Amino acid sequence: MEITTAERAQVLTQALPYIKQYAGKTVVIKYGGNAMISDELKSAVMEDIVLLSTVGIHVVLVHGGGPEINAMLKKLGKESRFVNGLRYTDQETMDVVEMVLAGKVNKSLVQLLEQHGGRAIGLCGLDGGMLKAVQVQGGELGFVGDITHVNVTLIRNSLESGTIPVVATIAAGEDGGATYNINADIAASRIAAALCAEKLVLMTDVRGLLEKRDDEESLISVVQVSEVQSLKKRGVISGGMIPKIDCCVEAVRRGVRRTHIIDGRIAHSILIEMLTDEGIGTMFL
Repeated sequence: MEITTAERAQVLTQALPYIKQYAGKTVVIKYGGNAMISDELKSAVMEDIVLLSTVGIHVVLVHGGGPEINAMLKKLGKESRFVNGLRYTDQETMDVVEMVLAGKVNKSLVQLLEQHGGRAIGLCGLDGGMLKAVQVQGGELGFVGDITHVNVTLIRNSLESGTIPVVATIAAGEDGGATYNINADIAASRIAAALCAEKLVLMTDVRGLLEKRDDEESLISVVQVSEVQSLKKRGVISGGMIPKIDCCVEAVRRGVRRTHIIDGRIAHSILIEMLTDEGIGTMFL
């Protein structure tokens, strides 16, 4: 469907107040899911981020890389193993995670942002003592860590120079020895809090929080943090949505103004959420 000149003007007019509102503010975007697999969606995400950066919004991109890690492990003849939805990470798997996330995935995202006209720099939690962690209690996940410390100096320096930081979620062990695999949602939440970000946006493969699990038309657009426990008791928040929403709640409690879960399967979902009256997904505040 062709968009008319008048419709284009309406879109830009609607976006302008939001651009003014967020100019100079920091937004942390966690990137993962199908939006990382489809070339078309990947391109749309990069275009959105570059546009936001160009109009003066400070964007930090925090990424996962599950499909790429699975593919590399398969090439090595090693089976991926999950415990309660989280990747079991023995030492060999940790070596692969570090190589794929901080190497292949991180640098390819930097390159894509540059190709779309942005300036970007690849970082990981090991750089400048950004993320420190201890092993998740119990040790049943292997080298999976709980974040104990966040240092955002390198991220701030990048933003101040007009560069988009692209962060791979690997942390240094507090003991100075091991490295740990960190859940990307959790890392994005803690980084957003340390930056006192205006927004944290988690890109997922669902519309957002649904009142009825199988009905995408039952999207809940806004949730107060105080309502979350009640929604859990009612079973509205369940399964894989629990840890994502817990990340959103934790970020708000640590000072992030608003957090969002949006559908990364929709092209330009970031711009729709941030620069339109309608928005998309579920907002927590």
